[in-house]
Amino acid sequence: MAEPVTRQVSGCAGRVLSSSGSNTERGQPLAADVAELPVLDASGRRVTFGALFQERRAVVVFVRHFLCYVCKEYVEDLAKIPKSALREADVTLIVIGQSSYHHIEPFCKLTGYSHEIYVDPEREIYKRLGMKRGEEISSSGQSPHIKSNLLSGSLQSLWRAVTGPLFDFQGDPAQQGGTLILGPGNNIHFVHRDRNRLDHKPINSVLQLVGVQPVNFMSRPTVIHV
Repeated sequence: MAEPVTRQVSGCAGRVLSSSGSNTERGQPLAADVAELPVLDASGRRVTFGALFQERRAVVVFVRHFLCYVCKEYVEDLAKIPKSALREADVTLIVIGQSSYHHIEPFCKLTGYSHEIYVDPEREIYKRLGMKRGEEISSSGQSPHIKSNLLSGSLQSLWRAVTGPLFDFQGDPAQQGGTLILGPGNNIHFVHRDRNRLDHKPINSVLQLVGVQPVNFMSRPTVIHV
C-alpha cells in the first residue's frame, strides 16, 4: 500500500486565501473562517466545510457544474472507488458542487455516486480556495476518465438541461473546480486547481497520495493489487 501524504504539494500554481483575504503560501493550515463556511447536503442541511475532514483525511473534489459532461463522467469514475478501500486507508471521499442542493440526488442517481456530496451554492469556498473562473487554454492531454468528445458531451449536457425539471446549468458554467487533500483538522496536504474542464487530476494519482490502491476504471469497481 502506498505511503500516505506527509508533505504539502500542489498540482497547480496558486495560493490559498487566508482569513484576512490575503494570499498565504501553501503549507499553511486552512484558514479557520474558510473551514467555518457552510455547505449543504442533499436535504438542504447546513454543515461547516471543516467538519467534513475534522476527524480524518479527505479527498475533496470540487466540480464545475452538475450539467457538465466532463464532471459527470469524472464523478462516474469516482463512484467506482470501493468504500472498503477508503475505509481501510481511513480516508473520506467528498464531491462538492455549486448548484442548488435540489440537484444533488438526481446527479447521484445519474452517476451512481454514493460517497459524500455537498454543494456550495454561493461559490464562496470556491472563491476562497482560489478556484479559477473561465477556461485557460492548455494541453491537458487525454483524460482516462472522459469518454465523450466535446460535441457529443455538450449535446448530452444540453439534453439534460432541457429535459430537467429546471432549465438551468446547475451551477456557474464559467466556474472551474479542483482537488484537495485535507485533514485531519485544517491541514492542507495537496491542492490542484483545474485550469479548464479537462484539467482534473487523474483519480489514481490522488488515491496513491492517500494510500488507497489504484482502481481499474475500465470494468466493475475492483482494486488492482500490485
